[in-house]
Amino acid sequence: MRIVVAEDLYLLRDGMVRLIEAYGHQVVATATTGPETLDALLTWRPDVSVVDVRMPPTQSDEGLRAALAARGELPGLPVLILSQHVEQLYARELLADGAGGIGYFLKESVFDADQFIDALERVAGGGTAMDPAVIAKLLFSGSSNRRLGGLTEREHSVLGLMAEGLSNQAIGQRLFLSESAIGKYTTSMFGKLGITDDDNNNRRVLAVLAYLNKP
Repeated sequence: MRIVVAEDLYLLRDGMVRLIEAYGHQVVATATTGPETLDALLTWRPDVSVVDVRMPPTQSDEGLRAALAARGELPGLPVLILSQHVEQLYARELLADGAGGIGYFLKESVFDADQFIDALERVAGGGTAMDPAVIAKLLFSGSSNRRLGGLTEREHSVLGLMAEGLSNQAIGQRLFLSESAIGKYTTSMFGKLGITDDDNNNRRVLAVLAYLNKP
């Protein structure tokens, strides 16, 4: 894979570059500011990028806004956000565009190299890779919580795992249930949420995220 790494902290940036290359992938560019990030994404059109949220010049949300701007120009451009923060407003906008190829992880939640590379590869393939802590921030608070009130405890569990990007088979393994049982839970869940079911797991996840995070 051809990868862009956007991270302003030298040690973390260099560590990610070394890790990515150790797994046989190519880092085609690095960026340390928001404008550099946008330029690198539009110039290289990478298979996937790793982007921090808070970058110079203001250390607010330049990285995430650069990712949004790049996907506005190149719909579906795969981006894995890796940050210490959940910026809810822009994260919701990023997830709600329906194009796929999105991931959002907190730095503190990445525990090993395989997990990180798996997330990169999933996003590069047009899928989703979501940190459960990010899901909790985006799905299970505020107005979203009211929409979830009609779900059973089991449906809550299925929704959370689905939002992580897991297939029905993988969810069944996690919950010790059959794949057909998970299918029934998802059908019921989508009916309660007013979302049309779709055989494509990635599109289903994005539909759920977009619906639950509408203002």
